[in-house]
Amino acid sequence: MSTQKICCAGFGGQGALSLGKILAYAAMLEGKEVSWCPSYGPEMRGGTANCHVIVSDEAIGSPVIAENAACLIAMNQPSLDKFQDIIADGGVIVLNSDLAQLHGSAKTDKIYAVPANTMAQNAFGSAKLANIILLGAVVQSVGVVRTESIEEAFAQVFGGAKEKFIPDNKKAFALGYTFAKGEHA
Repeated sequence: MSTQKICCAGFGGQGALSLGKILAYAAMLEGKEVSWCPSYGPEMRGGTANCHVIVSDEAIGSPVIAENAACLIAMNQPSLDKFQDIIADGGVIVLNSDLAQLHGSAKTDKIYAVPANTMAQNAFGSAKLANIILLGAVVQSVGVVRTESIEEAFAQVFGGAKEKFIPDNKKAFALGYTFAKGEHA
């Protein structure tokens, strides 16, 4: 693996930062070098939010991804438009197809168009877990961490009073993982 750069982007409140944090935490649990660098405007909810996650077997020089990202997770159209050019040739784009569509060509043909909002709405009655569905698609398509590490990260992130959220997060993750597996089978 050596180094994988992943950009997670969406509107504030969609869970792009949480998705990145869980991914980074899972990589830490595997003993990898990790960088998680969030960026968001002062408006937070409804404004833009993104984070850069770098997972490596060696020391990480800079936490910001300017190019050659292994994966872009675009939760909405403005995020896809803004960040699609940082993807490496042959990288992976995972997009929430309910809120983003690829127009024109991309540097990659590895595109996972996941109807994450619809899937979350159907499974949980709201779109709140769309980010975790996208996380499942990323882990399946990029293989940056093991699924077991994500489950361990859930236990760490959702400890104490938040423990009640673990079952739904595991289910949402599995939905995204299974979707991506079937998408390019």
